[in-house]
Amino acid sequence: MPESKPARKPEALQSAPPASPETVSAWAPVTRRAALFGVASAALAAGFWRAGAAHAAQKPQDGALAEARLSAADRPPWRHALSLMGQPKYGADFKHFDYVNPAAPKAGVVRFGSQGGFDSFNVAVAGVKGEVESRLTLIYDQLMEASLDEVNTEYGVIAAAARYPEDYSWASYRLRPEARWHDGRPVTVEDVIFSFESLKKLSPQYAAYWRDVSAVEKTGPREATFRFAAKGNRELPQIVGQLPVLPKHWWEGTDASGRKRDITATTLEPPMGSGPYRIKAFDAGRWCEYERVKDYWGEKLPVRVGMHNFDVVRVDYYRDITVLFEAFKADQFDFRTENVAKNWATGYDFPAVREKRVILEEFPQRSSGVMQAFVFNMRRPQFQDERVRRALNYAFDFEEVNRTLFFGQYKRIDSYFSGTELASSGLPEGLEKQILESVRDKVPASVFTEVYKNPVAGSQEAFRANLREAHRLLGEAGWELKGRNLVNSRTGTAFVIEFLSFDPSFERYVLPYQNALKRLGMTVNLRVVDATQYQNRLRAFDYDAVTFLWPQSLSPGNEQWNFWGAEAAKRPGSMNIAGISDPGVDALIGKVVYATTREELVAAARALDRTLLHHNYVVPQWTYNFQRTARWNRFGHPQTMPEYGAAAFPTIWWWDATLAAKTGGRR
Repeated sequence: MPESKPARKPEALQSAPPASPETVSAWAPVTRRAALFGVASAALAAGFWRAGAAHAAQKPQDGALAEARLSAADRPPWRHALSLMGQPKYGADFKHFDYVNPAAPKAGVVRFGSQGGFDSFNVAVAGVKGEVESRLTLIYDQLMEASLDEVNTEYGVIAAAARYPEDYSWASYRLRPEARWHDGRPVTVEDVIFSFESLKKLSPQYAAYWRDVSAVEKTGPREATFRFAAKGNRELPQIVGQLPVLPKHWWEGTDASGRKRDITATTLEPPMGSGPYRIKAFDAGRWCEYERVKDYWGEKLPVRVGMHNFDVVRVDYYRDITVLFEAFKADQFDFRTENVAKNWATGYDFPAVREKRVILEEFPQRSSGVMQAFVFNMRRPQFQDERVRRALNYAFDFEEVNRTLFFGQYKRIDSYFSGTELASSGLPEGLEKQILESVRDKVPASVFTEVYKNPVAGSQEAFRANLREAHRLLGEAGWELKGRNLVNSRTGTAFVIEFLSFDPSFERYVLPYQNALKRLGMTVNLRVVDATQYQNRLRAFDYDAVTFLWPQSLSPGNEQWNFWGAEAAKRPGSMNIAGISDPGVDALIGKVVYATTREELVAAARALDRTLLHHNYVVPQWTYNFQRTARWNRFGHPQTMPEYGAAAFPTIWWWDATLAAKTGGRR
């Protein structure tokens, strides 16, 4: 995982995760929402969305009309939960999730540190305008929310129940009558419609994610029905369920000075919410405090019992990653995910750790796969030849970097779904091979005959051999050495790469790579800009090379269009950072999205994975299957932790007064 800056919560509403130092552990747990937003730092964590291609599909009947024609007996049943993996674990009468403490005390303050800043509280334009505060999702509720001990199962929050027909041509959601905004007004179907239409219109991520959602309409006093542009997309009811509901009456109203609010613009006016927290106070770009809503309407819902236990959640922002770490050691904030191997190996030797006032703990990450890589922008001509991109991989000596910089903590990524059953291996067989055969004329021939492998170095002899192979590939692609400079043999243009980042610490692992590329005759520059400029350049595809991370859930689907789809390559703000535009890739994304069984989904994901790898779109980096965390010892957590939630901090944790008294420090 990159060495990456301390990450924000996966739900941070940003356009894409700028991976910067070293690790993906910051991205746990990876929910579909996290994957949609790509969650975690100045463009993070999840957190996590897809751009759809044009699908040739039969247009379904209008959802409301189709349902109206059904007799009551034939209408699909209302469901308290939606699952892509069989039956939900929890029945309609469940009291709380198994991984929470229903008696957890409601008290205390939890403090976070984050690198960067913020200048907006408007989630609708996140990823397009401004930097949204990293924990703003605390003030909102969704229609439904995922459990952390199941794979891709959601339970109702604002929606008491949902239903859909066997052909998945529409889905309806019945709202809870008790759902309330913080001003006491009820959450309505009109709010749901307003939220969907605003987010889809203004957010590239949501526009991509909901590409196949054609309309939403009111079909009852408390019922919203979403119509889908194509039948058979099994995950659409779930991804619509992830809709964060915004208050129509607030956004269409006026502020304290009488000015009409504008949902298309950034704002620092604390917005109305319906969730467990509201914004208490803030200093733009420096800190923000959220206070628990004492009369929160949803506190006793089964999906909320034992959660959101802190009276105050505070986030302080730091511009410098070193200062951020020192602030943690000085007890200026409580919890951090450690993304730098060197810090984990040597940086926590200070008194509070030895005295057990600071606890170091790793939590397994079982919910996600990941591709983290050096990504070269194929919108630039020097990166459009696959042989050039493969040569760039031969020039990267992962084994030496892992040994000398990362204390041997990482393994090399060799799959876009690394760490999951979705990762391809060996040669294709069975259903995966059948899927690839159906698009044989659109995928590299090598997917049938060769197993993808990253080049291996680790010794001077092996690395020199890799550089010779890189030079050979570059020659085949039309590049030659003139003196010490690599130039295009046809145009005479020099081969130039600029690596872009927002974090100076990225130089630690890019410098060895730079030196290797220079040995091939390339001109290589490293450029560090501030987080805002980095995000703006990323959104506009204005870069040669970046480190980027794509988080993957265990049930991939619509977000894959946003990651690799041809349409997303042209859409500013998408997560198609590489600029992939390939008919074979698009065809295989369609196979993933429209898979009807788990077996078919796994086979289609492996076929997509294999095809992406054989195109050599990226130079894979590294991964670590645990979330490394450090915390001041003031908090308790359930004895049974969620299987797919990693640390799940602070959602299911609580303030432990006894531990806090022993730990001491200013509160």
